[in-house]
Amino acid sequence: MKARILAASLSAGALLATGLLAAPPASAVAAAPSCVGAACNGKNPANTTCQNDARTVAESSDPMGAMELRYSPSCRAAWGRFKINAPSGARIEIKNSQGKKYTTNGRGTFYSVMINDKDVKAWACGIWPSEFGGTNTACTGDY
Repeated sequence: MKARILAASLSAGALLATGLLAAPPASAVAAAPSCVGAACNGKNPANTTCQNDARTVAESSDPMGAMELRYSPSCRAAWGRFKINAPSGARIEIKNSQGKKYTTNGRGTFYSVMINDKDVKAWACGIWPSEFGGTNTACTGDY
């Protein structure tokens, strides 16, 4: 009996070694998105799978290049991210062409919550206090 178990184990090991009996690679099994479109509204991208395929699709044209618009194709959602070290009192406003808007407060190189970007346009604006009084604003193009 032990000989049969040993033989079966050796056969399975040989199949694994030759690649005939192998699990598909992790990249072949794509994770389902955490949310899609409007279901992503107000969610933190770091707590979802949306960050996994995110890319920068628009940037602000201010001299510092302070803001970027991030987009996840699998989630069809967008969010803003400060590229500069924003001071205390900074905020990001993420908006879409459906009139939806979220504001995220923070400091440093932080990002906003997500907004639906499925079949609509979205853009982000960073607003932060100026060292000379008043405020600075940097907005991305839409996507």
